Amino acid sequence: MRTDYSKSNTQTSALSSLWPILVIAALALTLRPTLTSTGPLLDEIRLSTGIGLQTASLLVVLPMLCMGIYPLLLPWLGKSLSESTWIIGGLIAIALSGLWRLGLTSSEALIFSTLLGGIGIAIVQSMAPGVVKRWYPQRVPLTMGIYSAFLMAGGGIAATFSPSIAQHYGSWQAGLGIWLILPVIALLMWWFRPAEVTQTEQGSVSVNFFKNRRAWLLAIYFGLANAGYACMIAFLPTYARGLGWSAQSSGELIGIMTIFQVIGALGAPALSNSRLDRRPWLFFAVGIQLLGFAGLILMPESLLLLWTALIGAGLGACFSLTLTVALDHLSAPNLAGALTAFVQGIGFIITAIVPYFAVSLHEWQGGFQIIWVMLILTLIGMLAVTIRFNPDSYAATMDY
Repeated sequence: MRTDYSKSNTQTSALSSLWPILVIAALALTLRPTLTSTGPLLDEIRLSTGIGLQTASLLVVLPMLCMGIYPLLLPWLGKSLSESTWIIGGLIAIALSGLWRLGLTSSEALIFSTLLGGIGIAIVQSMAPGVVKRWYPQRVPLTMGIYSAFLMAGGGIAATFSPSIAQHYGSWQAGLGIWLILPVIALLMWWFRPAEVTQTEQGSVSVNFFKNRRAWLLAIYFGLANAGYACMIAFLPTYARGLGWSAQSSGELIGIMTIFQVIGALGAPALSNSRLDRRPWLFFAVGIQLLGFAGLILMPESLLLLWTALIGAGLGACFSLTLTVALDHLSAPNLAGALTAFVQGIGFIITAIVPYFAVSLHEWQGGFQIIWVMLILTLIGMLAVTIRFNPDSYAATMDY
């Protein structure tokens, strides 16, 4: 009897220690399918609804804008409701967006369902880094790597399987709406998170970083780091279909990019975990993206898979490392969470603007090469900024 009790107690303890990271992973999985499921089906959506490429770019731009605006309001909104209430509300909004997409009949409904999903994504995404910092204060890089990897995996899974689901049900709406399953699962997992985790929750801090120069630098860097991802999910499937790829194959191309994003998101933080200076890995992450975008310009057809893989690995590493660097600047979980909310807020507004601007460049030049050139220029700028992220300067650059 004692042995059985001991085994049961050990299993319960193991589940309690593992459950928080599973909850974080489940939250992360909900944050990209709303964006990435539309790209591989864009031709079918445009044929059915008659929307143009500029309007279709709103399917990426609107959620990105939401991801930017909500975190900036968090110092004021965060005081009105608890962290848990916000996260539950965000997950419900993402699920309702997916439910709405199952019955779409017009382009207007598609845009508004995207906006609803974007609001939910913005809420959950703003809260998640603070949760990571609080639950795993001694393992922030590794945990942020896991969070980033599952965030990207959710996007890749949706891009890869949405065309198959749409084909199976004979409806592109099904390919978009099926992903409401993910926020429903995440909602259940969040609700049943361990009691000891629930008891350590802290309220949001009413502080903003608008007057802090380092916070702005981190935010601009984060925004440019994600601009490549926004452009890839918005334009890569269409670009590939222009090269003769099918809807299914173009979706799988996003899936391949995601596999390497996950590798980068997990690998870079793990490799940099032993030292606070993340700059060597940031240089590497930006450098391989430069190589990938140069390849898209010079040899797009013969080595498209290779360039996509390089870009994906760099994007994944950049995303997790940039958030980790922001968290590194402050030791207090609430302050660090507020800083990352600011960084994501300004950053995603920048990210949202880039694809919309890229469409204008595409229409002016008549091809996608001009977009890849634009992204190369932003990456060169990021290389110049990376040198400034010296850990010895963190305390001097922050006023909190």
